[in-house]
Amino acid sequence: MMDNFVQASNLKKYFGKTHAVDGVNLLIPPGEIYGLVGADGAGKTTTMRLLVGALLPDMGEISICGYNVRKQTEQARSTIGYLSQRFSMYEDLTVLENIRFFAEVRGLSPTEWLPRSMEILEFVGLGKFKDRRAGQLSGGMKQKLGLASALVTRPRLLLLDEPTTGVDPVTRQDFWQLVIKLVGVREGDGVSVIISTPYMDEASRCHRVGFMKNGKIIAEDTPSALRSLLNGRVLELRGSPLNLLRHVAHEDVDVEDVQAFGDRLHIRVRDDQAQRVIRRLQTEIASAGGHVDELRVVPPALEDVFIALSEDKAQPVISL
Repeated sequence: MMDNFVQASNLKKYFGKTHAVDGVNLLIPPGEIYGLVGADGAGKTTTMRLLVGALLPDMGEISICGYNVRKQTEQARSTIGYLSQRFSMYEDLTVLENIRFFAEVRGLSPTEWLPRSMEILEFVGLGKFKDRRAGQLSGGMKQKLGLASALVTRPRLLLLDEPTTGVDPVTRQDFWQLVIKLVGVREGDGVSVIISTPYMDEASRCHRVGFMKNGKIIAEDTPSALRSLLNGRVLELRGSPLNLLRHVAHEDVDVEDVQAFGDRLHIRVRDDQAQRVIRRLQTEIASAGGHVDELRVVPPALEDVFIALSEDKAQPVISL
């Protein structure tokens, strides 16, 4: 069994003076879902395009399933299924015609692609819609068609570039169930997935997560290990009025950041200062005319970690 489906070392890609990808290293073993997370412009999509061979790196090497992407481009691509950010199917063709097109472009004969297509359409829940034009599909169904087209050649690596952006929460959940089911079919020796996403709840579903900033991966580990970076440093504050609570918390010398999470605040504090901040804030909020319903240390969310790592003052964090 191959140790890693993806081996990328010191990848760099420049657009003029912009370092879109700046020294990225990736090792993705079989059966892993790897989440690539970062703000817009962090370098996620450029990294995806480098892996699929749509762009050539200015520096660095990429191996996909044992094939060198620069020297064995077509062999490497034959092992990849790619779903881009934007819907790229032909809207005047039916669901089945779209899959047939992509299958025949990749060299599959009718005896290969037709049974495979029907199998995949059933897998993604589009079996009943095989004769519907792609332009008449909902946003979620279009993403499922894109996934089906990416799977028709039985890829060993799936590259999914923000596949659920713009679709409703139920469709996002359905899409993720398909991805998890796909990887779990032959866990440890089957399909690997690299998925970029702006959603922290989706990142939490991945086996490992890489946070990108300014073209670099600044932190990489399992979601639980990444959350542990802020253990004991996140407070949850509920009370009223929320704007006053937020202002008072911001003024505390040991508070690094305050973010609204629905009807409550998450407050990130300096190391070992949580209890001191709790005592001070209770007094200061009361003095300012506010009311505290609850103020306590809570387990950090992955979003807390993402916000901390996204700040300019945040230092690079290596894999634990």
